Amino acid sequence: MPNLQRLHADHAPAVLAFELANRAYFAASISDRGDDYFSHFADRFSALLAEQESGLCAFYVLVADDGSVLGRFNLVDIEHCTAELGYRVAQHVAGRGVATATVLELCQLAATQHGLQTIKAGASHENTASQRVLAKAGFLPIGPAAPGGKPGTWYQRHLLPPA
Repeated sequence: MPNLQRLHADHAPAVLAFELANRAYFAASISDRGDDYFSHFADRFSALLAEQESGLCAFYVLVADDGSVLGRFNLVDIEHCTAELGYRVAQHVAGRGVATATVLELCQLAATQHGLQTIKAGASHENTASQRVLAKAGFLPIGPAAPGGKPGTWYQRHLLPPA
């Protein structure tokens, strides 16, 4: 059973393998990270952990039973009880409800663990799969966006305060 885990240093090899294995798949719907991302991965990963430690972001990975990464789910620019959501799932699990279920789980964590009240996410017009995930997870369109420089829509979800 996949498990959503807060990103930590031990995830680095699995995250790199995930990004490399799915690079072409991701580039079909979002901007490619570029060769520089992969050649400086260790430094970038360390910077992510430092950013997370500062409280500005919260990074999560969906980990399979075998330790491989099935997806990345990020809350960035955490400020004033709001954050921006970004996510990507492996091609071999896409279309199976994994992204929707994990976004819903992350919304609960966002409220209970991070004190967030609102999450915003951008999806390009070309990325219909992401638009469907956001709609199924209770996000509503709120206006134009340009994720990765492509025309798109901002979506927003208000979270219920912890009980």
